[in-house]
Amino acid sequence: MINAIASLGGWVANAISGWGRIFCLLLTLLKQSFIIFQRPRLVIEQIHFIGNYSLIIIAVSGLFVGFVLGLQGYNTLSSYGSEEALGMLVALSLIRELGPAVTALLFAGRAGTSLTAEIGLMKSGEQINAIDVMGINPIRRILVPRLWGGIIAMPILAAIFSAVGIMGGWFVGVGLISIDTGAFWSQMQAGVDVFHDVLNGVVKSIVFGVAVMLVALYEGWYCDPTPEGVAKATTRTVVHASLLVLGLDFIMTALMF
Repeated sequence: MINAIASLGGWVANAISGWGRIFCLLLTLLKQSFIIFQRPRLVIEQIHFIGNYSLIIIAVSGLFVGFVLGLQGYNTLSSYGSEEALGMLVALSLIRELGPAVTALLFAGRAGTSLTAEIGLMKSGEQINAIDVMGINPIRRILVPRLWGGIIAMPILAAIFSAVGIMGGWFVGVGLISIDTGAFWSQMQAGVDVFHDVLNGVVKSIVFGVAVMLVALYEGWYCDPTPEGVAKATTRTVVHASLLVLGLDFIMTALMF
């Protein structure tokens, strides 16, 4: 019994310590963020690296999610004689929930793990120490551009996911099931509000981008500088970032909608 209590106490203490380190790292990154105005090319390179290399999987996933939403939505709406509302159903599902959340999960699996492995390998190869010896702040030079690159890329990728998904839903609804295309788009236009739906989806994607990037950078920065340590940190990035995104999605949905 005593050992179980001690183990629980150790786990709680480690969790609190980990959250404290994450918060301190976030404050440090924000303090050093002025480099994005001095050297914007660093952020642009990271947007290309993080966003462009994640574009294919996110676009293809959005297309097939749209296909599935079109089929499932039609089956549900046809029971109530409301097939014309398929466009509104697909758009709201993607813009409010699936677009930001699924993009963030794919983003964590593709870009988050890549950044964690990259920083962990730089740490194990003593490149970070070499940069520090040269008088360059490694946090400002390595972590800050990657943080802001991911924050900027995430809403763009979520918008692409939602747009491609809507086109997939249109293809299934109009092209395969023969719903009236005018009704599809008019119902969507009438049911989707720019501020209440689109803007909230953008806010969600920005928050998810901050969460995923912070977890990825934290795991890479504090991982053990060994191959095994880098591998474990990469796995933790996927698990922790995915759980954090799902938890934040529930909280923000409850507050927004």
